Amino acid sequence: MAEQDSDFLKRLLKTFKLEAQEHIDALFAGIDEIEKSTDAAKQAELIETIFREAHSLKGAARSVNLMPIETACQTLENTFAMMKNKQVALNAELFDKVHQAISRLSELLELPPMQKPEAMPAETPEQTEETVPQAAAVTKIPQRVLIEGKLPRTETVRIAKTKLDCIFLQAEEMLVAKLLAQQHRQDLQTAQTMIMAWSKDWSELAARQPEFHNISAKLQPQWMELIERNTGFIKTLRHQLDMMTRTADQDQRLLDKIVDDLLDNMKKALMLPVSALTEIFPRLVRDLAKDSGKNINLDIQGGDIEADRRILEEIKDPLIHLLRNCIDHGIETPAERINRHKPSQGKITIAAFPCDGNCVEIDVSDDGAGIDVAKVKDAAARLGIIKQEALSRLDRKTAVDLIYQSGVSTNPAVTKVSGRGLGLAIVREKVEQLGGGITVETQAGIGTTFHLKLPLTVSTYSGIALRVATQLFVVQTGSVERSLRIRREDIRTLENHETIELGDDLLALVWLNEVLEIAGTDLSDTVLVLILAASGKRMAFVVDEVLGEQEVLVKSLGPQLSRVRNISAATILGSGKVVPILNVADLLKSALQTVHTEIKKAVAAEKKRTEPKQTVLVVEDSITSRSLLKGILEVAGYDVATAVDGIDGLIQLNNDTFDLVVSDVDMPRMSGLELTAKIRSDKNLAALPIVLVTAQESPEDRERGFALGANAYIVKHSFERSNLLEAVRRLI
Repeated sequence: MAEQDSDFLKRLLKTFKLEAQEHIDALFAGIDEIEKSTDAAKQAELIETIFREAHSLKGAARSVNLMPIETACQTLENTFAMMKNKQVALNAELFDKVHQAISRLSELLELPPMQKPEAMPAETPEQTEETVPQAAAVTKIPQRVLIEGKLPRTETVRIAKTKLDCIFLQAEEMLVAKLLAQQHRQDLQTAQTMIMAWSKDWSELAARQPEFHNISAKLQPQWMELIERNTGFIKTLRHQLDMMTRTADQDQRLLDKIVDDLLDNMKKALMLPVSALTEIFPRLVRDLAKDSGKNINLDIQGGDIEADRRILEEIKDPLIHLLRNCIDHGIETPAERINRHKPSQGKITIAAFPCDGNCVEIDVSDDGAGIDVAKVKDAAARLGIIKQEALSRLDRKTAVDLIYQSGVSTNPAVTKVSGRGLGLAIVREKVEQLGGGITVETQAGIGTTFHLKLPLTVSTYSGIALRVATQLFVVQTGSVERSLRIRREDIRTLENHETIELGDDLLALVWLNEVLEIAGTDLSDTVLVLILAASGKRMAFVVDEVLGEQEVLVKSLGPQLSRVRNISAATILGSGKVVPILNVADLLKSALQTVHTEIKKAVAAEKKRTEPKQTVLVVEDSITSRSLLKGILEVAGYDVATAVDGIDGLIQLNNDTFDLVVSDVDMPRMSGLELTAKIRSDKNLAALPIVLVTAQESPEDRERGFALGANAYIVKHSFERSNLLEAVRRLI
């Protein structure tokens, strides 16, 4: 058993190192881009990206129990948080320190420094090889067998995954040949139709030759010869075109079968069972549950369902984020579960099953407390994602979907596992990049389920070609519910938004050319509408023409254009024209955007200019810690008063007004816990936010602090000022 665990750990570490290299490369590339960029908006976007890379690497390190890596990632993450919140200046000194930190992280991982692709040394088979599904280990062939010229029979071989991917990419390129062949056949059919029309007209003309009596007798023989010669020529041309068209039909059917069979077999070669993805999860859940003081059982269903290996590799990090959320946010402690008449052991289920449209669905569910919608709304309002006065108008589904916004978190404590509000934003972004969608169902006290719908393959699918003005686009067929023509007078305006009725539903209507910011065209009395859907949202888009459905070979836009708004990739039509593939999830977001960024910035700047400074009371018996906390908060722009213990703090609270209290726990005369209880029992102070900063880090200590009424709990030994400031900003 010990030997099996050792082998499993080796495979796990090998996989982790390959993944870690990608994250390290992305961190190096991202920080270089930030240093080069002078555009503040671009810098903010890049900081968000490297923030997420560090967050994902931290989660992966934790899953293989590499604590030094996790700690180093936590430090990087805190630095990026300060950059994101504009708490540090983006200067050469900072960039040098970040580079050094990433280099040290690379050294800890024993990874080579990032190099340009052409300069990278060839990797060893041990680093790049992966077993083809159901493949057996390669055994050494005895010398005797080689001498006799006989090879042992085997049903499987071992091949480097890079070679397999290369072969598959070449096979996919055959799809272009198939599409071109289809186009050539259509061109021949068009020419055949033209010749048939010409032949008919010529026959009618030849039949009328007696009418041309005014032609002189001298020209009559020449006229007759011309008619006969052209009639013969047209007949021969029609015959040749008929033969060419029949041959093109046969060639196309043969090519279609060859290409389809080749692609189908290559897809099967790249398919892996979901169990290959989930084999690390039991250990991850066990370790995180133990650290959280919780008892959790993980149930994995549908492990034999197969999907493209590349899909499984890309979805691993999002699933880890969801599991961590289930453990930290969803499942209650054993004591809480017993008080709620639940089994002391919580349950997390990962279920995979096929669904319509050549897709696979992976559900991640827990039987925990469910999502607190009120806390989600408050967190979104504090971050300025939605205005306070608009919260009451939100329906439940829209409010729950706010969990995907970056920075929104219902966890008052920033821990190693969660609290920064990044996880679900990363999950949705990755799922949508893969061409999938994510929805969530939650019920208070019952639990939460995330539904991830993903394509089985990443490179080919069915797409619908459409035209907007003079530009062609392709949209994934699975995102199109239907198309229809409507009269312009049927378009209604509701609350300054155009809408249409579709059955019992009222859908928002937008003009695709306006969303894509391209010039429109004159419209007739009717308009053509596509109903697009993604992640549980639906909307109607006006287009100029739908050209038809075809197989789509997805072409990446490359690292230079890795994230283009409203565009996910590109493809090649049968005509050979390269056209963009629309990102439906982005289109829905762009269409719903009603407030310009400039207006938002102006409002925020005016609010910041007119609002008075917020006041914080720091209660700490250690002069060193008290000075540190006071300095951090004053640099961040807060007015700070201090107290030497709980009694001193309570006196100041009764004599002055504060927006928030930051308190130590262990203090003479009156502890932070006693102070918290006193504040909560005073009707004039009961709503005052309280942040406890302490060296006591056990789950029991943390739960006791929250039970007495603390809003956030920060552990001193892992204390970073960004943790404190993030907690303070969330609360006031």
